[in-house]
Amino acid sequence: MKPYIAILTARFRTMLQYRAAAVAGLWTQVFFGLVLIMIYEAFYASSDLPQPMTFAEVASYVWLGQALLALLPWNVDSEVRAMVRSGAVAYELCRPLDLYNLWFMRAVAWRTAPTILRAVPMTALAMFVLPGIGLEEWRLQIPTLTTGMAFAVAIVCTLLLSCALTTLMNITLLWTVSGDGATVMLTVLVTLFSGMVIPLPLFPDWAQPVLMALPFAGLVDSPYRIYVGNIPTSELPHVLAHQIFWTTTLVFIGRWLLARGMRRIVVQGG
Repeated sequence: MKPYIAILTARFRTMLQYRAAAVAGLWTQVFFGLVLIMIYEAFYASSDLPQPMTFAEVASYVWLGQALLALLPWNVDSEVRAMVRSGAVAYELCRPLDLYNLWFMRAVAWRTAPTILRAVPMTALAMFVLPGIGLEEWRLQIPTLTTGMAFAVAIVCTLLLSCALTTLMNITLLWTVSGDGATVMLTVLVTLFSGMVIPLPLFPDWAQPVLMALPFAGLVDSPYRIYVGNIPTSELPHVLAHQIFWTTTLVFIGRWLLARGMRRIVVQGG
């Protein structure tokens, strides 16, 4: 594991250098977080029907989504795409390492470093600054110790699931080269079916079984609802089982697809 840990730490330190981009993204996400909360406040104020989530839970849900946005598998690794386009991916094949593990570790660092840079200040702002300016209902709730620990375990599984999807997208570059199609398609799926824009409990009842069965619920909806208390901590084993099942399945598919791609790989430029 030493080579993979070395790749993980080196990539992590590299990604921590993009502080200016993190600050710019932070204020963009604060803006969108406020817009979403205002929309939901209007929705709750205009309806007398009982809702599956309270407004306070939805507000915290929104802030978690903005703070952990970089954790989601939005796109392919730009460096891997550049290597495939230039033919430099041949150097990756010459390393005495498992290529899938190599790309997976790159994905772990790529998803965690930007998330940490943005999540820490955004959490502080949403948790402490908003109540200080009179927006108590819009704040990010402070979880109990039990809920916080359950959320921490679930978010680790979210990271693994996200990296499995990211690595799978990287592998498709062996055929698509640019990766634009896969990126656009997965971005739409993640945005719609993970709960990133609309929490999954607010979807119609007939859609609930399908939405909860898909892997995308494990990226956003399940861990965030554990945090806000909408899913009790007693249900944590079911949430983890869902995330681990889909992570294992996607890793298996990724390894199978990579092995198939290695049989007839064409290196650009020769």
